[in-house]
Amino acid sequence: MRDYDAATAFLGKWGRFQRLVFFLLSASIIPNGFNGLSIVFLAGTPEHRCVVPHGANLSGEWRNASIPLELRGGQEAPSRCRRYRLAALANFSALGLRPGSDVELEALEQEPCLDGWEYSRDVYHSTIVTEWNLVCANDWKGPLSTSLFFVGVLLGSFISGQLSDKFGRKNVLFATLAMQTGFSFIQVFSTSWEMFSVLFVLVGMGQISNYVAAFVLGTEILGKSVRVLFSTLGVCIFYAFGYMLLPLFAFFIRDWRMLLLALTLPGLLFIPLWWVIPESPRWLISQGRFQEAEDIIRKAAKTNGIAAPDVILDPTELQDVNSQKQQTYTILDLMKTRNILTITIMSVLLWMIISVGYFGLSLDTPNLHGDVYVNCFLSAVTEVPAYIISWLLLRSFPRRYSMAAALFLGGCVLLFIQLVPSHIRALSILLVMLGKFGITSAFSMVYVYTAELYPTVVRNMGVGASSMASRLGSILSPYFVYLGAYDRFLPYILMGSLTVLSGILTLFLPESYGMPLPDTIDQMLRVKGLEYRPPSSSTRDSKEEEENPEILKSTAF
Repeated sequence: MRDYDAATAFLGKWGRFQRLVFFLLSASIIPNGFNGLSIVFLAGTPEHRCVVPHGANLSGEWRNASIPLELRGGQEAPSRCRRYRLAALANFSALGLRPGSDVELEALEQEPCLDGWEYSRDVYHSTIVTEWNLVCANDWKGPLSTSLFFVGVLLGSFISGQLSDKFGRKNVLFATLAMQTGFSFIQVFSTSWEMFSVLFVLVGMGQISNYVAAFVLGTEILGKSVRVLFSTLGVCIFYAFGYMLLPLFAFFIRDWRMLLLALTLPGLLFIPLWWVIPESPRWLISQGRFQEAEDIIRKAAKTNGIAAPDVILDPTELQDVNSQKQQTYTILDLMKTRNILTITIMSVLLWMIISVGYFGLSLDTPNLHGDVYVNCFLSAVTEVPAYIISWLLLRSFPRRYSMAAALFLGGCVLLFIQLVPSHIRALSILLVMLGKFGITSAFSMVYVYTAELYPTVVRNMGVGASSMASRLGSILSPYFVYLGAYDRFLPYILMGSLTVLSGILTLFLPESYGMPLPDTIDQMLRVKGLEYRPPSSSTRDSKEEEENPEILKSTAF
C-alpha cells in the first residue's frame, strides 16, 4: 500500500509549484505580524495631565502651579492623575496670594481630573487611550483590550483545527482572512471602548485560525524536507517581516483609526490568491474526493514541467486511516503515568512562561528609552536572527541544552537591566533586545521539542494542551507590562526570574535529539530525576507492553 508521499514523489521536492505554495502561504502570515501587535500603537499612552478649564478664574501663576509634582523615574514630573482643588486655588488667586511664597503647595488639598485630561501630541496624534480617556482610574482598560485579543486567539485555537478538518484547509484559510480583515475594518468605526474590545476578540479568533490553516495547508502540500523549512523559517520569518512593517506604518500614520485602516487594507491583496493556492490533496483524499486531489496533483506536475503518470491515486492502494480500528485516546491520557504527567506539567509551565516573556517584551517597547518606533522596529528585526539561530540549533544540537541556553540568556540579561545606570540608556535597550532574542529563539524551538517528547497517539493533544497554556501566558502578558507603572524594573525582574526558572526546568526534560519518535505512551523518553520502580509480576502481566530499555538507556547520560 502506497502512502501519499510515495504517490506524489514524482513531483520532486522544490519545483515551481512547491516554491509558489511556500512563498504565497508564508506571505499570508504577514498581516498576522502587524495586526497581532498593532495594539502597541493603537493603545499608546502619551504624556498627560489634568485639564484646568479656562473659566477657572486663575492667574497665570496659579494656573502653572495647579498640577502637583510627583516622583517618576527618579525625577519630579507633573502628576498625571491629580490636581490641586481648583476652588481653593481660585480663592488664593482672588486674594492676590502667590504660590510657593505665600501658600505652601504641599499642604493643599488635591482632587482627581474632574474636567478630563490634556494629552501630548509629540508621539501620537490620537489613540484609543486619548479618545476614551483610558488613564488613571481607567488605565486597566488598555491592558484588558490586549488580553481580550489574546482571549480571541485562545478561542480561535480551539475551533480552527476542527473547522479546517471539516470544511477544508483552503476554505478556512480564506474565510478567516476575511474575518480578520472584515472585523478590523469595522473596528475603525468603533464608537466606544467596549465595541472596540469585543471586535478585537473576533479579530484575534480570525488571526490564529488563518495562521493555523496556512500552517497545516503548507505542511500537507510540501514534501518532508521543505516542510521543516516552511514550518520553522518560512512562517516565522514572514511573521517577523509583518512585525517590521508595523512601526513603519505607525510612524507615518499617527491617528489610530487611519493606522488601523492602513493595517487592514492589505488583507484585500490576498483575494486573488484564491485562484492560485490549491486545496490540500491530503484533506481531499481523507474526504474521499480522489478526483479533485488528482486534478490538483496533475496541475502541480504541469507547473513543474513534469509528465504525470497515467494513474496517480488509486483508492484501493491508498491507506485509509479512518477505516482502521484504532484505540481512542483522551486528554486524561496525558496524566496516565507519572512520566507523561510530569512532562505535561513541565511543558505547560514552559510554554506559558515563554509566552509571557515574548509578548511581554513585545508589548513593552513603548516604555523603553528612546524613540518608540525605532524600538519596536528593533524588537521585530531581533526575531529574524533568533529564528535562524533556532533553526540551526534544531538541526545540529541537543534540544535540552539549546532551549536551556536560550532561556538562560534571555532571563539573565533581563535581570541585569536593573543594574544598568540610568544614563546609559542604549545599554538597557540592548539588553532588552538580547532578552527578546533569547526568548524568541526558545519560543521557536519549544514547538518541535514538545512534539518530539509526546508519543504519536497523544501528540496532538500534548502540543494542543501546551499551546493552550501559551495562550493563557499571552493573556497575562499585558499585566506584566502594566506593573511597570508602579516600578519600571518590576516587569523585567518577574519575566527574567520566570525565564531563568523555565531554563532550569528544561534541563530536567528528556533529550529527544537523534531519538526515534515514540509511538506509544510506554515508549516515551524519561524525565530526569524521577525514580522508576520495576513493575511487579502481577502488574507486568496486566500490561500490554513493557518500557523500551534502549530508550531508558539513551537518556541516562
